Amino acid sequence: MAKNTNKTTHKIKIKKGDLVKVIAGNSKGVQGKVLQVIIDTNRAVVEGANIVKKHTKPSAANPNGGIIEKEAAINISNLSLIDPKTGNPTRVGRKVNADGKIVRYAKKSGEEIK
Repeated sequence: MAKNTNKTTHKIKIKKGDLVKVIAGNSKGVQGKVLQVIIDTNRAVVEGANIVKKHTKPSAANPNGGIIEKEAAINISNLSLIDPKTGNPTRVGRKVNADGKIVRYAKKSGEEIK
């Protein structure tokens, strides 16, 4: 069966290390830090969100094997960045600052996101 090769070309506005809130899905309402962004599939791994059980075989790293719980990737569209000023979810904009660099900013407060 052919794999879906549709690629999204829009800019991903969430980066590794950002504080985000899950706004849809089973983990709705969970806040956490972004551990990894997977650009190819438009997904991100968020600390404490979308926990799945993974069955592992015994190995040198895990001699007993068994069932481990880990975070799985979640679609970027289900995440909202936390405003650094108010602590509420906000959309992200991009603008050129005084130094001529493109920076991200929170649309609700206008606060620049580092």
